[in-house]
Amino acid sequence: MSDVAVTERSRVRRGRKIASYDRETIYHILDEAWVCHIGVSVADEAIVQPTSHWRIGDELFIHGSVKNALFQQVLKGQTACISLCILDGLVFARSAYHHSVNFRSVVLYGKGRLVEAPNEKRAALNTMLEKYSLGRSSEARPANDTEMKVTAVFAFPIEEVSAKIRTGGPNEEPEDRALDVWAGVKPVSIEVGELIAD
Repeated sequence: MSDVAVTERSRVRRGRKIASYDRETIYHILDEAWVCHIGVSVADEAIVQPTSHWRIGDELFIHGSVKNALFQQVLKGQTACISLCILDGLVFARSAYHHSVNFRSVVLYGKGRLVEAPNEKRAALNTMLEKYSLGRSSEARPANDTEMKVTAVFAFPIEEVSAKIRTGGPNEEPEDRALDVWAGVKPVSIEVGELIAD
C-alpha cells in the first residue's frame, strides 16, 4: 500500500512528527476502533455524534436513521469530518505539564455516498455484523423491508485522511529527570469480553 495524498485540510500541523499518511496504518486503526465521531454543520452550528463504523476496501461506512438531522446534511452534500481515537496508555511525567497519552487516531474528511442499491446496502450491513462476530450475518434475522427503508447507510472515501500515533514515555525537561517523582506509562486497552446471554 502507499501513502494517501496530503491536502491542506488533512495535513497535520501540530504533532507533525507523529503524523502518518500510510494507508495500511490508517486502515489498521479504522478496523480496530469500534466508535467514531462524525461532525457536520447544521444551521450554522457544529453537530457531532458518535456512531459505530466499519470499513470495506477504500470506504468507511456508517449507518443510522434516515431522519437523523446530521445525516440529512450529508445527504445534501455537506463535507463531514469523521474522527476516532484508540487510547493505548496514560503517560506520567515528573512535571504536571508533560503528562500525556499514548494513542492512535484518524481524522477523515469527505462527502458521504448514500448506499441505495438494495444488494450493496444489505451486503454493507452484513459486513458490519461480521465486524461484531464472524458468522453473525448468517445467524441473525435479516432486516425486513421496513427496517431497510428507515436505515441510511453512507460510504465515505478514505482519501482525505491522516493519522496520528503517539507511543513511548514522557517527553521531559532535562532538569526534571532528577526529581523524585515516578514517571512512566500506565497501559490502557479495550478488551472484548466473553458473551453474556440475553
